[in-house]
Amino acid sequence: MRAIRRLLALVALALAATTANAQFVKGNEAVKVMPDGTKKIETPPMPATGPAGKAKPCAAEAGCHPGPWHMVETSAGLRECTEPFARPTTCRESTYGTQKLSRLWIAKKGSTWLWCQYPDMAGKCVDMHARPPLNLPVSAVQ
Repeated sequence: MRAIRRLLALVALALAATTANAQFVKGNEAVKVMPDGTKKIETPPMPATGPAGKAKPCAAEAGCHPGPWHMVETSAGLRECTEPFARPTTCRESTYGTQKLSRLWIAKKGSTWLWCQYPDMAGKCVDMHARPPLNLPVSAVQ
């Protein structure tokens, strides 16, 4: 019985560590840890023109979202959003690690906002503002 409890405890710790390590995009310059330990977080700016700037947002709980979820680091933590801009109604708590969904990870490198296939900028990332087909993101079920 003790051995089973130990095994279950080790499995739980391993799962928690795996989930915790992937709750952010490694190398994301939009998240800065300040000297006092607080985080300063940027989210992609809303475009002033074009369809995204004029479109009514698809609320996260409305069921109107047909594409991959945008994983965005916000001041409230990692959120799943229907768009990369993380407007309040378009985001919900992250289900990463508990639910398999098609996801894109939003990150910043320098002044460029990226769509990344996985929570690691060393993998496949594309410039959100490049012209098609260079800006076509590749999501992954994770």
